[in-house]
Amino acid sequence: MTSDFLPAAPALSAPTRIPRVLAIAGSDPSGGAGIQADLKSIAANGGYGMAAITALTAQNTRGVSAVHVPPAAFLTAQLDAISDDIVIDAVKIGMLGDAAVIDAVRSWLQKVRPAVVVLDPVMVATSGDRLLQESAEAAMASLLPMADLITPNLSELAILLREPVAADWAEALAQGKRLAALAGTTVLVKGGHLKGGRPGGPLQDDGADAGNDAGSAAAGCPDALVNTGGLLGQETVVVPGERIDTRNSHGTGCSLSSAMATVQARVGDWEAALREVKPWLLGALREASALDVGTGNGPVHHFHHLQGPTHGGHTLAGQAPAEGEFAAALRAGATEDLDAIYALDFIRGLADGTLPEHEFAYYLAQDAIYLNGYSRVLARAAAIAPTEAEQLFWARSAQTCLEVESELHRSWLSTRPAAPALGPVTKSYVDHLLATSVSGSYAVLVAAVLPCFWLYAEVGSTLHREFLAGGAPGTNPYAGWLRTYADEDFAAATRQAIAYTDTAARQASAGERQAMALAFQQSSRYEVDFFDAPRLYA
Repeated sequence: MTSDFLPAAPALSAPTRIPRVLAIAGSDPSGGAGIQADLKSIAANGGYGMAAITALTAQNTRGVSAVHVPPAAFLTAQLDAISDDIVIDAVKIGMLGDAAVIDAVRSWLQKVRPAVVVLDPVMVATSGDRLLQESAEAAMASLLPMADLITPNLSELAILLREPVAADWAEALAQGKRLAALAGTTVLVKGGHLKGGRPGGPLQDDGADAGNDAGSAAAGCPDALVNTGGLLGQETVVVPGERIDTRNSHGTGCSLSSAMATVQARVGDWEAALREVKPWLLGALREASALDVGTGNGPVHHFHHLQGPTHGGHTLAGQAPAEGEFAAALRAGATEDLDAIYALDFIRGLADGTLPEHEFAYYLAQDAIYLNGYSRVLARAAAIAPTEAEQLFWARSAQTCLEVESELHRSWLSTRPAAPALGPVTKSYVDHLLATSVSGSYAVLVAAVLPCFWLYAEVGSTLHREFLAGGAPGTNPYAGWLRTYADEDFAAATRQAIAYTDTAARQASAGERQAMALAFQQSSRYEVDFFDAPRLYA
């Protein structure tokens, strides 16, 4: 964005509620996978990490050379020590090693009954190394029903079902559904190891992996949550994404499962958790080469979002920024998402008038639903804002959202058929904002709501300029809607929202600025998905 939307007002922040997440897994001395990856992942996603170690490994980025499993009784002692003293909000289970260890974990789960349990059934690394004794497979199967989410790689999915490894995405989904039915729980199907250009999920590695198929590229890489018991509201939820071409994917499976446990404890919705975790994980893969660790399959960059973007030589996580610096860095970091929005068929069709009417109707219907939720979040910002001026600004913005929603229903939506049901992207976006609104932090909340002002304003002003440059043809069925983008009141409100966010960042701690950057990044990604949703769901 140009400086038209940049410059200020004071802000303070309240403490954030932090999920307490226990990782039960093996240790990786090279730091890329296992407990080490779990703790980094939990911290990167806003949790307080704890660890009960099930196994010691000798490994590096090239592979596993030895595994030592301590007595199961000592694992029980670790687990009891933690749960006797600390309330555990979520548990992530990784490498277990043998049947005795699995039995110890199962007995502890039956006694403690944690609210969230994510099971990453570490059995085979992508290098082919066996990480669970074959004699323990039956014990592992008995643990599945105790998990709220299971996150196997494709080899593990096949072993648990006693079937051949899936050859394509359709078969992987079918296997995920069979496992979900067998265990009576939700399964995350990850297709990142599928080859030949078939769609899959982010490249992932569950343990030590000396070799992988990171070089196999595909146009898209969806992940899928599957459940046959109605726990998701639908049997399959597919979240699209891109494939990252990198050899540095060591520990991705560990990181993904830990992040899902952490975010689920915060937002309480598996789809919303996946939509929040996936962009973070893709960024961790994309920026992995910056770590330069090892000569084999290197680790992912768990804290990539905290060390960038940069502006003027400073990172968002560093010293207190000068006036306007934090906002400028946020804008620089949103460039990729804006480019993605401009490339969408929805946006191009809106600009030239070729957008199918049913897609536009779907978009407006979802926008009306979204604005209702967004107004509640803005009302929360007004309630916790530190100054009267900020309180009035966010309260007026909340009222405007309700007025716009009412106008949408009165005009376009009242005369055209539309999809009234809550769409999956809309739900995930609103859930993300609502979860942020109850975190207690004013600074993080305003960073989360900012993309709906800023990115929307930028896209709108660009579309309006193109519309005028093309002669403002009345034949474009969306001409009236495009003209609304010229609203100077909204542009002024956007500048004010940016200024309040920038001021809050200057008043915040380094840790809170990190959380602000992540919240802004996640909302920006949702803006892309929201504009693309009509193509997928209309």
